[in-house]
Amino acid sequence: MTKDVQELLSRGVDKIYPSREALEEVLETGKKLRLYQGFDPTGDKLHIGHMVGLRKLSDWQNAGHHVIFVIGDGTGQAGDPSGKKTGREKFFTRDELRANATNYVKQASKIVRFDGDNPVEVLFNGDWLNDLKLADFLNIAGNFTWQQLAERDLFQERIKQGSELNMREALYPFLQAYDSVAMDVDLEIGGSDQTFNMLFGRTLMKAMKGKDKFVMTTPLLADASGNKIGKSEGNAIALTDKPGDLYGKMMSLPDEVIVKCFEVLTRIPMAEVVKIDEAMKNGENPMTFKKQLAFQIVSDLNSKEAAEEAANNFLKPGSAEDISIKSGSKLRDLSETLGLSVSELRRLVEAGAIETEAGEKVDSIDTEMKSGVYRVGKHRFVKLTLS
Repeated sequence: MTKDVQELLSRGVDKIYPSREALEEVLETGKKLRLYQGFDPTGDKLHIGHMVGLRKLSDWQNAGHHVIFVIGDGTGQAGDPSGKKTGREKFFTRDELRANATNYVKQASKIVRFDGDNPVEVLFNGDWLNDLKLADFLNIAGNFTWQQLAERDLFQERIKQGSELNMREALYPFLQAYDSVAMDVDLEIGGSDQTFNMLFGRTLMKAMKGKDKFVMTTPLLADASGNKIGKSEGNAIALTDKPGDLYGKMMSLPDEVIVKCFEVLTRIPMAEVVKIDEAMKNGENPMTFKKQLAFQIVSDLNSKEAAEEAANNFLKPGSAEDISIKSGSKLRDLSETLGLSVSELRRLVEAGAIETEAGEKVDSIDTEMKSGVYRVGKHRFVKLTLS
Protein backbone atom coordinates (compact mmCIF):
# COMPACT_ATOMS: atom_id res chain seq x y z
CA MET A 1 0.00 0.00 0.00
CA THR A 2 1.37 3.41 -0.96
CA LYS A 3 1.84 6.11 1.66
CA ASP A 4 -0.85 8.27 0.02
CA VAL A 5 -3.45 5.49 0.13
CA GLN A 6 -2.48 4.67 3.70
CA GLU A 7 -3.10 8.24 4.83
CA LEU A 8 -6.31 8.48 2.80
CA LEU A 9 -7.66 5.46 4.68
CA SER A 10 -6.39 6.37 8.13
CA ARG A 11 -6.01 10.10 8.75
CA GLY A 12 -9.20 11.53 10.20
CA VAL A 13 -10.92 8.16 9.82
CA ASP A 14 -12.84 6.34 12.53
CA LYS A 15 -14.08 3.19 10.73
CA ILE A 16 -14.53 1.82 7.22
CA TYR A 17 -17.28 -0.60 6.21
CA PRO A 18 -17.17 -3.40 5.24
CA SER A 19 -13.42 -3.13 5.95
CA ARG A 20 -10.38 -0.98 5.33
CA GLU A 21 -8.73 -3.90 3.52
CA ALA A 22 -11.61 -4.17 1.04
CA LEU A 23 -11.47 -0.46 0.18
CA GLU A 24 -7.69 -0.56 -0.03
CA GLU A 25 -7.90 -3.42 -2.53
CA VAL A 26 -10.17 -1.35 -4.79
CA LEU A 27 -7.94 1.72 -4.60
CA GLU A 28 -4.83 -0.28 -5.41
CA THR A 29 -6.39 -1.15 -8.81
CA GLY A 30 -6.27 2.57 -9.66
CA LYS A 31 -10.07 2.93 -9.83
CA LYS A 32 -11.38 6.43 -9.21
CA LEU A 33 -14.40 6.44 -6.91
CA ARG A 34 -17.59 8.46 -6.88
CA LEU A 35 -18.23 9.57 -3.30
CA TYR A 36 -20.18 12.08 -1.25
CA GLN A 37 -21.04 13.60 2.07
CA GLY A 38 -24.35 15.26 2.88
CA PHE A 39 -24.83 18.47 4.85
CA ASP A 40 -28.35 19.30 6.08
CA PRO A 41 -28.68 23.11 6.21
CA THR A 42 -30.61 23.32 9.49
CA GLY A 43 -28.37 26.30 10.25
CA ASP A 44 -26.78 28.87 7.95
CA LYS A 45 -23.16 28.29 9.01
CA LEU A 46 -20.75 25.40 8.60
CA HIS A 47 -18.62 24.74 11.69
CA ILE A 48 -15.43 22.90 12.57
CA GLY A 49 -17.41 19.71 13.11
CA HIS A 50 -18.21 19.91 9.38
CA MET A 51 -14.58 20.78 8.72
CA VAL A 52 -13.54 17.24 9.70
CA GLY A 53 -15.55 15.81 6.81
CA LEU A 54 -14.56 18.59 4.42
CA ARG A 55 -10.87 17.86 5.04
CA LYS A 56 -11.53 14.23 4.18
CA LEU A 57 -13.43 15.19 1.04
CA SER A 58 -10.48 17.39 0.07
CA ASP A 59 -8.13 14.43 0.49
CA TRP A 60 -10.23 12.35 -1.90
CA GLN A 61 -10.49 15.25 -4.35
CA ASN A 62 -6.73 15.75 -4.34
CA ALA A 63 -6.31 12.03 -5.03
CA GLY A 64 -8.34 12.46 -8.23
CA HIS A 65 -11.68 10.97 -7.14
CA HIS A 66 -15.11 12.43 -7.99
CA VAL A 67 -16.43 14.18 -4.87
CA ILE A 68 -20.05 15.31 -4.41
CA PHE A 69 -21.07 17.93 -1.86
CA VAL A 70 -24.74 17.18 -1.15
CA ILE A 71 -26.93 19.87 0.40
CA GLY A 72 -29.75 18.13 2.25
CA ASP A 73 -32.75 20.27 1.43
CA GLY A 74 -34.69 17.00 1.16
CA THR A 75 -33.41 15.01 4.13
CA GLY A 76 -33.41 18.19 6.20
CA GLN A 77 -37.20 18.31 5.96
CA ALA A 78 -37.41 15.02 7.86
CA GLY A 79 -34.99 16.05 10.59
CA ASP A 80 -32.02 13.83 11.38
CA PRO A 81 -32.38 12.34 14.89
CA SER A 82 -28.72 11.22 15.03
CA GLY A 83 -27.08 12.17 18.30
CA LYS A 84 -30.21 13.90 19.63
CA LYS A 85 -31.65 12.61 22.90
CA THR A 86 -34.86 14.61 22.58
CA GLY A 87 -37.28 15.25 19.74
CA ARG A 88 -37.03 18.29 17.50
CA GLU A 89 -39.08 21.34 18.39
CA LYS A 90 -39.06 22.54 14.79
CA PHE A 91 -39.07 20.93 11.36
CA PHE A 92 -37.79 22.91 8.39
CA THR A 93 -39.46 23.54 5.06
CA ARG A 94 -37.54 23.13 1.82
CA ASP A 95 -37.57 26.90 1.27
CA GLU A 96 -36.06 27.50 4.73
CA LEU A 97 -33.36 24.92 4.10
CA ARG A 98 -32.49 26.38 0.70
CA ALA A 99 -32.24 29.84 2.27
CA ASN A 100 -29.91 28.53 4.98
CA ALA A 101 -27.71 26.89 2.35
CA THR A 102 -27.22 30.07 0.33
CA ASN A 103 -23.59 30.49 1.43
CA TYR A 104 -22.70 26.84 2.08
CA VAL A 105 -20.59 26.49 -1.04
CA LYS A 106 -18.75 29.75 -0.31
CA GLN A 107 -17.97 28.54 3.22
CA ALA A 108 -16.95 25.04 2.10
CA SER A 109 -14.70 26.52 -0.60
CA LYS A 110 -12.27 27.46 2.17
CA ILE A 111 -11.37 23.75 2.19
CA VAL A 112 -12.53 22.04 -1.03
CA ARG A 113 -12.38 23.29 -4.63
CA PHE A 114 -15.55 23.90 -6.61
CA ASP A 115 -13.71 25.02 -9.76
CA GLY A 116 -10.49 24.27 -11.62
CA ASP A 117 -9.24 20.71 -12.06
CA ASN A 118 -11.53 17.97 -10.76
CA PRO A 119 -14.04 20.33 -9.09
CA VAL A 120 -16.36 19.12 -6.34
CA GLU A 121 -19.90 18.67 -7.66
CA VAL A 122 -22.79 20.30 -5.77
CA LEU A 123 -26.17 18.55 -5.64
CA PHE A 124 -29.40 19.12 -3.67
CA ASN A 125 -31.05 15.89 -2.56
CA GLY A 126 -34.47 17.53 -2.58
CA ASP A 127 -34.23 17.33 -6.38
CA TRP A 128 -34.82 13.56 -6.23
CA LEU A 129 -36.39 13.02 -2.81
CA ASN A 130 -39.25 15.41 -3.49
CA ASP A 131 -40.02 13.52 -6.71
CA LEU A 132 -40.51 10.18 -4.95
CA LYS A 133 -44.03 8.75 -5.29
CA LEU A 134 -45.80 6.51 -2.79
CA ALA A 135 -44.84 3.36 -4.71
CA ASP A 136 -41.21 4.51 -4.77
CA PHE A 137 -41.07 5.02 -1.02
CA LEU A 138 -42.80 1.72 -0.33
CA ASN A 139 -40.24 -0.04 -2.52
CA ILE A 140 -37.43 1.61 -0.55
CA ALA A 141 -38.96 0.74 2.83
CA GLY A 142 -39.60 -2.83 1.69
CA ASN A 143 -35.86 -3.53 1.80
CA PHE A 144 -35.75 -3.12 5.58
CA THR A 145 -37.44 -4.68 8.59
CA TRP A 146 -39.14 -3.01 11.52
CA GLN A 147 -36.60 -4.65 13.81
CA GLN A 148 -33.71 -2.94 11.99
CA LEU A 149 -35.28 0.44 12.67
CA ALA A 150 -36.63 -0.23 16.17
CA GLU A 151 -33.37 -1.66 17.47
CA ARG A 152 -31.43 1.53 16.80
CA ASP A 153 -29.65 2.45 20.05
CA LEU A 154 -30.76 6.07 19.83
CA PHE A 155 -34.42 5.14 19.45
CA GLN A 156 -34.24 2.68 22.33
CA GLU A 157 -32.65 5.35 24.52
CA ARG A 158 -35.42 7.81 23.78
CA ILE A 159 -38.08 5.20 24.51
CA LYS A 160 -36.48 4.34 27.86
CA GLN A 161 -36.30 8.02 28.80
CA GLY A 162 -39.88 8.61 27.75
CA SER A 163 -38.70 11.12 25.17
CA GLU A 164 -40.80 11.60 22.05
CA LEU A 165 -39.75 9.94 18.80
CA ASN A 166 -41.57 11.56 15.92
CA MET A 167 -42.18 9.21 12.98
CA ARG A 168 -40.93 11.97 10.71
CA GLU A 169 -37.48 11.62 12.31
CA ALA A 170 -37.72 7.82 12.31
CA LEU A 171 -38.10 7.84 8.51
CA TYR A 172 -34.91 9.88 8.03
CA PRO A 173 -32.60 6.85 7.45
CA PHE A 174 -34.71 5.73 4.47
CA LEU A 175 -34.29 9.11 2.78
CA GLN A 176 -30.55 9.29 3.37
CA ALA A 177 -30.21 5.71 2.15
CA TYR A 178 -31.85 6.63 -1.14
CA ASP A 179 -29.30 9.40 -1.74
CA SER A 180 -26.66 6.74 -2.42
CA VAL A 181 -28.92 4.98 -4.91
CA ALA A 182 -29.96 8.19 -6.68
CA MET A 183 -26.34 9.26 -7.18
CA ASP A 184 -24.98 5.72 -7.72
CA VAL A 185 -21.97 6.33 -5.45
CA ASP A 186 -19.16 4.01 -4.45
CA LEU A 187 -18.50 5.58 -1.05
CA GLU A 188 -20.24 7.73 1.56
CA ILE A 189 -18.44 9.79 4.20
CA GLY A 190 -19.95 11.08 7.43
CA GLY A 191 -19.43 11.54 11.14
CA SER A 192 -19.49 8.46 13.35
CA ASP A 193 -22.94 9.51 14.59
CA GLN A 194 -24.16 8.91 11.02
CA THR A 195 -23.11 5.24 10.97
CA PHE A 196 -26.67 3.88 11.24
CA ASN A 197 -27.95 6.08 8.41
CA MET A 198 -25.00 5.34 6.15
CA LEU A 199 -25.23 1.58 6.67
CA PHE A 200 -28.92 1.83 5.73
CA GLY A 201 -27.64 3.27 2.45
CA ARG A 202 -25.21 0.39 2.06
CA THR A 203 -28.07 -2.09 2.49
CA LEU A 204 -30.27 -0.25 0.00
CA MET A 205 -27.50 -0.01 -2.62
CA LYS A 206 -26.99 -3.75 -2.45
CA ALA A 207 -30.72 -4.41 -2.74
CA MET A 208 -31.54 -1.95 -5.53
CA LYS A 209 -28.28 -1.78 -7.49
CA GLY A 210 -26.50 -5.00 -6.52
CA LYS A 211 -23.56 -2.81 -5.54
CA ASP A 212 -21.35 -2.77 -2.44
CA LYS A 213 -21.12 0.82 -1.24
CA PHE A 214 -18.28 1.64 1.12
CA VAL A 215 -18.87 3.72 4.26
CA MET A 216 -16.16 5.83 5.90
CA THR A 217 -16.89 7.41 9.28
CA THR A 218 -14.96 10.34 10.74
CA PRO A 219 -14.48 11.07 14.47
CA LEU A 220 -16.58 13.63 16.31
CA LEU A 221 -15.03 16.59 18.10
CA ALA A 222 -16.06 17.40 21.68
CA ASP A 223 -15.81 20.57 23.76
CA ALA A 224 -14.52 21.02 27.31
CA SER A 225 -17.73 19.51 28.72
CA GLY A 226 -17.50 16.42 26.53
CA ASN A 227 -20.37 17.52 24.28
CA LYS A 228 -20.17 17.16 20.52
CA ILE A 229 -19.29 20.46 18.86
CA GLY A 230 -22.23 21.44 16.67
CA LYS A 231 -25.16 23.75 16.17
CA SER A 232 -27.62 21.53 18.07
CA GLU A 233 -25.43 21.70 21.18
CA GLY A 234 -25.07 25.49 20.89
CA ASN A 235 -21.25 25.37 21.00
CA ALA A 236 -20.42 25.53 17.31
CA ILE A 237 -17.20 27.17 16.14
CA ALA A 238 -18.21 28.52 12.75
CA LEU A 239 -15.89 28.59 9.75
CA THR A 240 -17.06 32.18 9.22
CA ASP A 241 -16.25 33.39 12.75
CA LYS A 242 -14.06 36.48 12.83
CA PRO A 243 -10.36 35.55 13.11
CA GLY A 244 -10.04 36.81 16.67
CA ASP A 245 -13.16 34.97 17.80
CA LEU A 246 -12.11 31.83 15.96
CA TYR A 247 -8.68 31.93 17.59
CA GLY A 248 -10.19 32.39 21.05
CA LYS A 249 -12.70 29.57 20.57
CA MET A 250 -9.98 27.18 19.42
CA MET A 251 -7.98 28.13 22.51
CA SER A 252 -10.99 27.21 24.68
CA LEU A 253 -11.01 23.59 23.49
CA PRO A 254 -9.89 21.00 26.07
CA ASP A 255 -6.25 19.91 26.03
CA GLU A 256 -7.35 16.34 25.39
CA VAL A 257 -8.48 17.10 21.83
CA ILE A 258 -5.42 19.07 20.68
CA VAL A 259 -3.70 16.16 18.95
CA LYS A 260 -6.93 14.92 17.38
CA CYS A 261 -7.65 18.43 16.08
CA PHE A 262 -4.22 18.60 14.45
CA GLU A 263 -4.99 15.29 12.74
CA VAL A 264 -8.53 15.97 11.51
CA LEU A 265 -8.66 19.77 11.06
CA THR A 266 -5.21 20.51 9.63
CA ARG A 267 -2.98 18.93 7.06
CA ILE A 268 0.37 19.42 8.72
CA PRO A 269 2.39 16.21 8.21
CA MET A 270 1.34 13.34 10.46
CA ALA A 271 4.96 12.95 11.52
CA GLU A 272 4.66 16.38 13.18
CA VAL A 273 1.35 15.43 14.78
CA VAL A 274 3.03 12.37 16.29
CA LYS A 275 5.83 14.57 17.70
CA ILE A 276 3.25 16.91 19.27
CA ASP A 277 1.52 13.92 20.84
CA GLU A 278 4.81 12.63 22.26
CA ALA A 279 5.78 16.07 23.58
CA MET A 280 2.48 16.46 25.42
CA LYS A 281 2.76 12.98 26.90
CA ASN A 282 6.23 13.95 28.13
CA GLY A 283 4.80 16.91 30.02
CA GLU A 284 5.33 19.83 27.63
CA ASN A 285 2.83 22.65 28.18
CA PRO A 286 -0.32 22.01 26.05
CA MET A 287 -0.78 25.78 25.64
CA THR A 288 2.19 25.88 23.27
CA PHE A 289 0.51 23.46 20.89
CA LYS A 290 -2.96 24.90 21.34
CA LYS A 291 -1.64 28.26 20.14
CA GLN A 292 -0.06 26.52 17.16
CA LEU A 293 -3.37 24.81 16.39
CA ALA A 294 -5.40 28.01 16.68
CA PHE A 295 -2.90 29.85 14.47
CA GLN A 296 -3.07 27.10 11.83
CA ILE A 297 -6.87 27.01 11.73
CA VAL A 298 -7.24 30.80 11.49
CA SER A 299 -4.54 30.91 8.81
CA ASP A 300 -6.18 28.12 6.77
CA LEU A 301 -9.66 29.64 6.95
CA ASN A 302 -8.57 33.27 6.54
CA SER A 303 -4.91 34.24 6.06
CA LYS A 304 -1.56 34.12 7.81
CA GLU A 305 -1.81 37.86 8.46
CA ALA A 306 -5.21 37.43 10.13
CA ALA A 307 -3.80 34.60 12.25
CA GLU A 308 -0.85 36.73 13.36
CA GLU A 309 -3.15 39.57 14.39
CA ALA A 310 -5.47 37.21 16.27
CA ALA A 311 -2.51 35.61 18.07
CA ASN A 312 -1.09 39.01 19.05
CA ASN A 313 -4.42 40.16 20.47
CA PHE A 314 -5.20 36.95 22.35
CA LEU A 315 -4.93 37.27 26.13
CA LYS A 316 -3.62 40.79 25.70
CA PRO A 317 -3.49 42.28 29.20
CA GLY A 318 -4.74 45.61 27.95
CA SER A 319 -7.99 44.02 26.77
CA ALA A 320 -8.61 42.08 30.01
CA GLU A 321 -10.82 43.27 32.87
CA ASP A 322 -8.76 44.79 35.70
CA ILE A 323 -9.66 43.33 39.08
CA SER A 324 -7.92 44.11 42.38
CA ILE A 325 -7.73 41.27 44.90
CA LYS A 326 -6.43 40.94 48.43
CA SER A 327 -3.42 38.79 49.20
CA GLY A 328 -4.51 35.25 50.02
CA SER A 329 -7.79 35.49 48.10
CA LYS A 330 -9.11 32.18 46.85
CA LEU A 331 -11.07 31.69 43.66
CA ARG A 332 -14.30 31.21 45.62
CA ASP A 333 -13.75 34.64 47.22
CA LEU A 334 -13.97 36.26 43.77
CA SER A 335 -17.45 34.90 43.08
CA GLU A 336 -19.29 38.20 43.61
CA THR A 337 -16.59 40.25 41.84
CA LEU A 338 -16.76 37.99 38.79
CA GLY A 339 -20.56 37.95 38.83
CA LEU A 340 -20.63 34.16 39.08
CA SER A 341 -22.02 31.87 41.74
CA VAL A 342 -19.70 29.49 43.56
CA SER A 343 -21.41 26.57 41.83
CA GLU A 344 -20.83 28.23 38.43
CA LEU A 345 -17.15 28.71 39.29
CA ARG A 346 -16.94 25.07 40.35
CA ARG A 347 -18.42 23.92 37.01
CA LEU A 348 -15.92 26.04 35.09
CA VAL A 349 -13.06 24.58 37.11
CA GLU A 350 -14.28 21.03 36.52
CA ALA A 351 -14.48 21.78 32.78
CA GLY A 352 -10.90 23.09 32.77
CA ALA A 353 -12.20 26.49 31.68
CA ILE A 354 -10.22 28.70 34.11
CA GLU A 355 -6.52 28.99 33.36
CA THR A 356 -3.56 31.30 33.55
CA GLU A 357 -1.94 33.07 30.62
CA ALA A 358 0.65 30.28 30.60
CA GLY A 359 -2.06 27.67 30.20
CA GLU A 360 -1.99 26.33 33.76
CA LYS A 361 -5.49 25.29 34.81
CA VAL A 362 -7.00 26.29 38.12
CA ASP A 363 -8.03 22.94 39.60
CA SER A 364 -10.02 24.03 42.65
CA ILE A 365 -12.22 26.89 43.78
CA ASP A 366 -10.04 26.96 46.89
CA THR A 367 -6.94 27.79 44.85
CA GLU A 368 -5.16 30.91 46.09
CA MET A 369 -5.15 33.42 43.24
CA LYS A 370 -2.04 35.29 42.19
CA SER A 371 -1.45 38.37 40.06
CA GLY A 372 -1.74 37.80 36.32
CA VAL A 373 -4.12 37.29 33.41
CA TYR A 374 -6.67 34.48 33.59
CA ARG A 375 -9.17 33.08 31.13
CA VAL A 376 -12.56 32.55 32.75
CA GLY A 377 -14.86 30.58 30.46
CA LYS A 378 -14.45 30.73 26.71
CA HIS A 379 -13.87 34.38 25.89
CA ARG A 380 -13.61 36.31 29.14
CA PHE A 381 -10.21 37.44 30.41
CA VAL A 382 -9.42 39.11 33.72
CA LYS A 383 -6.22 40.70 34.99
CA LEU A 384 -5.84 40.15 38.71
CA THR A 385 -3.69 42.58 40.68
CA LEU A 386 -2.85 42.30 44.38
CA SER A 387 -4.02 45.43 46.22
